[in-house]
Amino acid sequence: MASRILLPALLLLLLCAHCGGAEARSARGGDPSSSNSAVKFDFSPFLIEYKSGVVKRLMGTDRIAAAADALTGVTSRDVTIDPATGVAARIYLPSFRSTAKAPILVYFHGGAFVVESAFNPIYHAYLNTLAAKAGVVAVSVDYRLAPEHPLPAAYNDSWAALNWVLANAAPGTDQWLSQYGDLSRLFLAGDSAGGNIAHNLALRAGEEGLDGGARIKGVALLDPYFQGRSAVGAQAADPAYLQSAARTWSFICAGKYPIDHPYANPLALPADSWRRLGCGRVLVTVSGQDRLNPWQRAYYATLRGSGWPGQAELYETPGEGHVYFLTKMSTPQAQAEMTTLVAFINRNDD
Repeated sequence: MASRILLPALLLLLLCAHCGGAEARSARGGDPSSSNSAVKFDFSPFLIEYKSGVVKRLMGTDRIAAAADALTGVTSRDVTIDPATGVAARIYLPSFRSTAKAPILVYFHGGAFVVESAFNPIYHAYLNTLAAKAGVVAVSVDYRLAPEHPLPAAYNDSWAALNWVLANAAPGTDQWLSQYGDLSRLFLAGDSAGGNIAHNLALRAGEEGLDGGARIKGVALLDPYFQGRSAVGAQAADPAYLQSAARTWSFICAGKYPIDHPYANPLALPADSWRRLGCGRVLVTVSGQDRLNPWQRAYYATLRGSGWPGQAELYETPGEGHVYFLTKMSTPQAQAEMTTLVAFINRNDD
C-alpha cells in the first residue's frame, strides 16, 4: 500500500512531472507474463499497462471492511448499486443523538480515474471523520476505473449512484437513507478526479434535472482535477507538462475526448452552461503546491462571473500539495480544511 505519508507526494509527482506514457486497457492487478512484459503505457506511480493487455496497479488496491469505527462512532456498510456493472458504494452513518434527519453527502474518490476505491483505508478513514464531524449520512461511490473502463464510464456510474441514492432515500427502501437522510440537504463532494466527477454531475443535474424533483444544495470540489491544453497562469505555462497532461487524459478516456473538452476543462463550457449548474453553493479548495491550482482558481473565477445565481467559495491552503488532507488528517492545515468543509455542509442559508 502506498503509505499514508507518501500518497500526496506521489499524486503531486504524477500531476506535475509525469502524466505521460503511451495508451491503455485490462484488469485490476496481476503481473505481466514474462513473455508479454513490454510496456504499453507507464502511468507511474499509479499503474503500468503492458502490451499483453495486463494492467498492474501500483497503489490504491488495499481494501478495508465496513465496520463500526470506535474512534468516530460511525458505522458503515456496503451496498451494490448495479450488479451488471459492479458499481457499489459504502454508506456511513454517524451516531445520532436526536431524531432529526441529517444531510446526505454523496462522495467520489480521487485517483486520476485509474486507481483507488471507496473501500481503500485512506478514504475509509476520511469518510468516517467527515461523517462524524459534519453529522451526515455519507455515500462513498465505487465507480469503474480506466483504462479497463475509460471515460465516460466513471461519470455514468456516478450518475447511476446518485439516482440510486435518490430512489433509496424514499420511505420503505434503504433503512439508513430513508430513516436518517434528508434529501432537502443533498450534497456532492469529491477530491481530485472525484471533484471533477462532482462538477460534471452537478452540470448534468442542471441540464436534465434529478428524479423526483430533488435538488443539490451544495457541491464541494476538493483540489479538483481540471486542466486544459492552453496554459492558465504562470505555474501551468510549461509546454512539456501540457503535452504530457494531454497524453494522460487521452489514456483515461481512450482518446474519445480532447483535453480541452469540458469534461477535463470546464473553462471550455459556454456561458449558459455555467449558469445552469445544478446546485445552490460551490466550495472549491486549492492547495498551494498543486500544479492544477491555476485551473482550479480559474474555475472559481469563471463561475463567479458567469451569472450563475448560486454562492461560490474558494478555500486555499498555502504550502501543501495535491489532496494533502487525505493523508495528513491530524495536521492543523487538514483540520482547518475539514472545518471549512463541515461548515459549508451545515450552513443554514434557507
